[in-house]
Formats: sequence, structure tokens, C-alpha cells
Amino acid sequence: MYTAQRILGKMQSALKSYGPSGIKRFLWNKEYSGEKWNFADNTLGDCVYSHLEKHLANGSILDLGCGAGNTATELAFNAYKLYVGVDISETCLSKARRRSKECGRGEKNQFACGDFLSFAPAQQFDVILFRESMYHIPIAKIPSTIRHYTSYLKDGGVFIVRMATCKSDGTPIPRPTAMMDTIKKEFDIVEDCLYKDKQSEAEVIVFRPKFLTHKESNAPAR
Repeated sequence: MYTAQRILGKMQSALKSYGPSGIKRFLWNKEYSGEKWNFADNTLGDCVYSHLEKHLANGSILDLGCGAGNTATELAFNAYKLYVGVDISETCLSKARRRSKECGRGEKNQFACGDFLSFAPAQQFDVILFRESMYHIPIAKIPSTIRHYTSYLKDGGVFIVRMATCKSDGTPIPRPTAMMDTIKKEFDIVEDCLYKDKQSEAEVIVFRPKFLTHKESNAPAR
């Protein structure tokens, strides 16, 4: 029984990351309808916020895989003018919208339901964030996914990725480490910082494309 449950759990995890959008939406909605992820609702003081505030400079941010809206409600209020969060789970987004209204950010925070592997924003942004959500992109698709969003990055804008890449004892976690290595090989790194806490070691990288494709794309003008 244990083995069967373990196999089923691995299959569901794979489908949540790599399955068709409809299946991913169903599975994530099911998980967020319960209390499984409530423990992650408070991430005040997270290491990614200082990087976001530095590079936003009161500009606009696209948060891909925004979940229940932590970044939307914990980022310093005056750090940005516009926040757009994207998630495949409408259950998550309902919670994020509610939390935004409760903290007085209902007008400056916007949310869209979609699969961020193919989502097409309506404008360009100063910062495009993958906060742990990069984990749900197949490693082989990381370069093409980021290049897709290059068209929606303002001139001088940056991508920011935050992931737990090591255990608390400093042992690398293979998959996130490989993902970060892929990004470092393909893009120009602006900042690369490690932050250690009791449970893990988080890495935040800030980077830009090696070449911009605004003129070649159909992205909306700023």
C-alpha cells in the first residue's frame, strides 16, 4: 500500500509540473482547497524582497506562479506601482485577491489565471519574478521559457529567480541546482546571492538576456 501511494504521489507531482494545463489546474485547485499550503502564507522578510525593491524602483512586476499572493502582500507597498500575479490555480488567485484587498492593495495588485509556460502578458515589466515556481518548468524548457518573457521585459529590466538550492547543511539539492546552472550558462547574471536559514539555503539570482528581441516580437509597447 505504501509503495502504491508513493508512486501515485510521484505521478501527481509530475503532472502538476509537466501535465496538460487542465490537469495541472485541477490538481493545484484541489491542493489549495485544503490546508496543505497554509504554512507558507507568511514569508515576511524573505531574502528575495530586497532584490525586488532594488530593481523595481517603484515600477512594475510580473510574478509568475504567484500562488496565494505572498509577494503581492508582503513586498513593501511603495516599492512598486503595478503588480501582476499569474497562477494556474483559481483557488490560489481567489485567496490572493482577498488578501490584497484586506491589506489595501486591491487597486494596484492584479491577477490572471493561466499556465505561465505560455502566458502572454498585456504589457512589459521592470521585473519578472519566478519565486520557487521555476521548479515547475522542465529543465530543457527553461531557456525558451525565459526567452518567451524577454519580449515582455522593459529595457533595463531584470528577471529574478529565488529557489532553495541547498539543504541546511550545505548539501546541494540536485534539481534546483541544475536549474540555476542552466540559467547562469544562458543569461547575463547581475547578482547571485546565497541566504542560509535553519531549513535550507536559498539562492537569488538577478539576470538579463544576452540579447533583447523587442524589435522582433509582437509584445505590446510600454
